[in-house]
Amino acid sequence: MHVPDGFINAPVSAAAGVVAAGAVAVGLRGARRELDERTAPLAGLVAAFIFAVQMLNFPVAAGTSGHLLGGALAAILVGPYTGVLVIAVVLLMQGVLFADGGLTALGVNITVMGVVTVLVAYALFRGLAKLLPRTRRSVTVASFVAALVSVPAAAAVFTLVYAIGGTTDVPTGKVLTAMVGVHTLIGLGEAVITMLTVGAVVAVRPDLVFGARGLRAPLKLRVGGELVDAAPAEQDEPSTGSPKKLWAGGLVTALLLAGFVSFYASASPDGLEKVAADKGIDRNVEEHASADSPLADYGVKGIETARLSGGLAGVIGVGATLAVGTGAFWVVRRRRAAGSGSVGTSVESGARV
Repeated sequence: MHVPDGFINAPVSAAAGVVAAGAVAVGLRGARRELDERTAPLAGLVAAFIFAVQMLNFPVAAGTSGHLLGGALAAILVGPYTGVLVIAVVLLMQGVLFADGGLTALGVNITVMGVVTVLVAYALFRGLAKLLPRTRRSVTVASFVAALVSVPAAAAVFTLVYAIGGTTDVPTGKVLTAMVGVHTLIGLGEAVITMLTVGAVVAVRPDLVFGARGLRAPLKLRVGGELVDAAPAEQDEPSTGSPKKLWAGGLVTALLLAGFVSFYASASPDGLEKVAADKGIDRNVEEHASADSPLADYGVKGIETARLSGGLAGVIGVGATLAVGTGAFWVVRRRRAAGSGSVGTSVESGARV
């Protein structure tokens, strides 16, 4: 659903940029509370993993494909504030390095693919988590539903943005029907990928999954013939694997997906591209500002073999996204630690006085 330059006019693109910048600013503040020394590296890995999986377009209808948006996955794994930042990092790397998603439309893409999907998915996920039993199965079921709904919700918001600032004269009702229809099908694929990924991480390290915190139900003790809650444990779940092993396994998986499996992805246009071509909303599309990038269109210029070119571009993309994402999240984490230290110093000084 990467919106290219030319779909949305300049004023609305600028307004969306302001919204996206505000969301990123809020995300930076909120992520300080979500990230710690264990989850900061995981957030960078989640960004790299989402980048890799977005290269795997899957067929959803005749001549149409879809790919992961990733907002639900990011929010559930590392938290909603950090999730917005994760998607923003992925979209920035795709736009600058691979000419995927317009640069003037970056604000639109972050708003639609990042903010909307994260907010809708996480709100629905938390609501379901309160209704369902506190089990691992409930986490995976809630992640499936949240991811499924988040994709057509993003399609509907794109249609709203198009209705306000579209550069072509196509009836909004037709665009809405087509966008929501095809992206409901894409949402099924998103839901399956999200459910499987969340389920795999929860099975190994539930303590590292933001959405699974507080997973274990209180222990019941029989006292005087009545069941009462035991004192809560300090940790939600005992760790069953090393975070380093999880990180390494996730990185290897991302590299394999981007460097090898992506060659077998569907070559059909994705949902937005298909709707744009069918309805005529792509008549004013502009050439991407990064069209001359050596990695444009997910290939390395100068390498003639398609498999090698695409695979190498995917590996470079995973590495670059991992480096930028991990660096950014470590900075956020360090600022949190610095802020905590300052507060602690002030409190101690006040106590001495």
